[in-house]
Amino acid sequence: MAPPHVIDDQVRRRIVVEDEIKPKKQFERNYVPMDLTIKEIRDAIPAHLFIRDTTKSIIHVVKDLVTIAAIFYCATFIDTLPSLALRIPAWIAYWIIQGTVMVGPWILAHECGHGAFSDSKTVNTIFGWVLHSALLVPYQAWQMSHSKHHKGTGSMSKDVVFIPATRSYKGLPAKKEEEESDSHHHHHDESIFAETPLYTLGSLFFVLTFGWPLYLFVNFSGHEAPHWVNHFQTVAPLFEPHQAKNIFYSNCGIAIMSSILAYLSSVFGPMTVFMYYGIPYLGVNAWIVCITYLQHTDPEVPHFRDNEWNFQRGAACTIDRSFGTIINHLHHHIGDSHQCHHMFSQMPFYNAVEATKHLKAKLGKYYIFDDTPIAKALYRNWRECKFVEDDGDVVFYKK
Repeated sequence: MAPPHVIDDQVRRRIVVEDEIKPKKQFERNYVPMDLTIKEIRDAIPAHLFIRDTTKSIIHVVKDLVTIAAIFYCATFIDTLPSLALRIPAWIAYWIIQGTVMVGPWILAHECGHGAFSDSKTVNTIFGWVLHSALLVPYQAWQMSHSKHHKGTGSMSKDVVFIPATRSYKGLPAKKEEEESDSHHHHHDESIFAETPLYTLGSLFFVLTFGWPLYLFVNFSGHEAPHWVNHFQTVAPLFEPHQAKNIFYSNCGIAIMSSILAYLSSVFGPMTVFMYYGIPYLGVNAWIVCITYLQHTDPEVPHFRDNEWNFQRGAACTIDRSFGTIINHLHHHIGDSHQCHHMFSQMPFYNAVEATKHLKAKLGKYYIFDDTPIAKALYRNWRECKFVEDDGDVVFYKK
């Protein structure tokens, strides 16, 4: 028989686990999918918020590019600082600030892809292609795959990114109707090391650094396919044969930008290009992965199978989060007005914050805002959102 203090510890741990699980289980049982139509939701938002202003959009581009240029100019003085003790933190500050600011043009190109930047398709294409190519994003290819994501958000079968793994896919034991126990809430057949904070932080670092290029090159976090799926070839399920011309155009953008970087490396040296462009570029990628992951991943956000899914239900199951006043502004409020963006992706980004107030009033309990600090939410969701059940029309993440 175990010593009394060991038994007490086991009881305490079980009570803690049960206290953590009961509210979530209760929430899942009580969840009723939203029954509003998209017209009812749209009618709740003033019509003037859907009007696009090309001049205003271009002003945002100019402001972002001027800011990036000013930060770049300041960085040219870093190596003139008298000591290494000053230069190292100065370079780190530059990488963080520039990587954060460069997300702005990324978001504006994304708006072009939705047609939210201008009423002119030509203007959208020119600005979107230039801005995204400058950040090594295949504009037309990603525009098309991202459109599929918007059309199937929250669907286990229709979405193309951030698709939850199922219990069977993870190779976990079949679901059992039994009392929850300590061992049941760990990662089952995963190693003990996979439960450690060090492993979590390491895997998060890997995904934040390489998740975006992996998505472009191997469809990371998308549906499995029997062949290589990427954003540079006209391959199913992301693209159709008739879209080959668009894939060619976006590949040309990547080729041109790569040639520019190669030329600059030959003139100024690869390390200089890496210091001024490469590291901030990795920062942009990390921001994009962080933002989009947290917009679509949370223990209390459901995913739907075909019997229960519709467009507005999926769009409502995205999460608004504030990244702080300054970053919200620099990122054109893509984080704190994302649910509105998913409902109405052609609405101009500069009206989304005001529109979100009306959306919140209309959706009521179906409007989702999580005020958990970003770092804490990222860590929590990465540990808790592991898989969903193989059965059920409305499923929630489990760990």
